[in-house]
Amino acid sequence: MDAPTGTGKDDPRHDWRAEEIAGLFELPFNDLLYKAHRVFRLHWDVNRIQVSSLISIKTGGCAEDCHYCSQSAHFDTGIKAQKTIPADQVIAAAREAKADGAGRFCMGAAWRELKDRDLDSVVEMIAGVRALGLETCMTLGMLTAGQAETLKEAGLDYYNHNIDTSEEFFPKIVTTRAFDERLRTLQHVRDAGINICSGGIVGMGESRADRAGMLTVLANMSPHPQSVPINMLVPIEGTPLEGAPPLDVFEMVRTVAAARLVMPKSHVRLSAGRNQMSEEAQALCFFAGANSVFSGEKLLTAANRQPSADAALFERLGLKAEEG
Repeated sequence: MDAPTGTGKDDPRHDWRAEEIAGLFELPFNDLLYKAHRVFRLHWDVNRIQVSSLISIKTGGCAEDCHYCSQSAHFDTGIKAQKTIPADQVIAAAREAKADGAGRFCMGAAWRELKDRDLDSVVEMIAGVRALGLETCMTLGMLTAGQAETLKEAGLDYYNHNIDTSEEFFPKIVTTRAFDERLRTLQHVRDAGINICSGGIVGMGESRADRAGMLTVLANMSPHPQSVPINMLVPIEGTPLEGAPPLDVFEMVRTVAAARLVMPKSHVRLSAGRNQMSEEAQALCFFAGANSVFSGEKLLTAANRQPSADAALFERLGLKAEEG
């Protein structure tokens, strides 16, 4: 099968059918990686990698019931609700992240939606991180159009709001909001002129068709999300998905490759779950088109790879970090 790839040097496609993307997942593994790497080389320096760092600015107590999340107030995971940390602590963490090689600094809050009362502190954080010469990214839950405009005026570079999975599988993972609400926030972000960071999670019990469905939604956005994080589930004790069986790592590589094929000009990021992947599996993902990672001790509350371990791996693979 020679599945369509939408990989010419012209503008990327935005008319993908789920069946087409599902066909990519069914290709022989070597054929899929060959196609993905060929496209990767058309649009990127394959030996450059974008490094981001992530901090939790407000941990725990979230009103959402995302079945994978340690910070949901619906589940007993041992994570207690905390107050938003002061801006000066966030900026100090950003300074440390830059010293460790990060070019983008991401700030996440366990909120269902951003409240107007929190805007001033968020704006202060954006300004302080930008002053260090870092790109800024925030994930604060749902936004109104006006809030997105305020974040744009503050200088926010990226806003993260993952769709998580396919529209069909979404109600099995989240019941406290609708899939369309996620899309509405992304539209507000797009309308405000902020770069979009949006991806999903694999390994939650979804099918290949669901993975293809998730990528179909993202690939048919115009423009494509500038950053597409692909997370592998980290089962958290106390959540409904604590007993989820481990995902076959080749499915993770296939998802990365398919994302690269249908969104050729987007950063595709290895995100949560990388700490559980072997270095060989990560190298396969980099070959398949992943050109961004989260580095640092934690991803919000989950353990992550140490910057020193990443630096050693990148040196062995001949990868150079992009400058912010």
